[in-house]
Amino acid sequence: MKAAYSENLPAALLIARLCLGLMFFLLGWHKVFAMGPMAHAESAFVEPFADTFLPAWLLWAGGIAIPFIELTAGGLILIGYRRRSAQIMLALVLVAVIFGHMLADPFYGFHSHVMPRLLLLLFIMAIPPNQDRFSLDEWLSRSRG
Repeated sequence: MKAAYSENLPAALLIARLCLGLMFFLLGWHKVFAMGPMAHAESAFVEPFADTFLPAWLLWAGGIAIPFIELTAGGLILIGYRRRSAQIMLALVLVAVIFGHMLADPFYGFHSHVMPRLLLLLFIMAIPPNQDRFSLDEWLSRSRG
């Protein structure tokens, strides 16, 4: 007998993937096209962490790269293409965000914006890829035969 929850799993996965993808894609879009990667790097990385042990080159590199990673990986998650690579990229971004916030303030309440993204990502990663029937990856694998 097939478990009842499995009938809804592909739809739940699609909704989680769309929500997570939109969160990162739109955030990346804003940082790349509205704010600008250099301005993002300076305001979110270089200025807040200039007095820490982190080298300036790493702050600049992370601050410039993360908007593009969010934009790209968020878009890939949205359409369900190269899901594993996109999930790993977003996981690394979340680890960096948690590290940065906790370095600046060990009592930072990351439940408002980090935790929802992390929970959606963990849910998506925990489900077998073949259950994501509405992804481009699965459509391509079925069409190849």
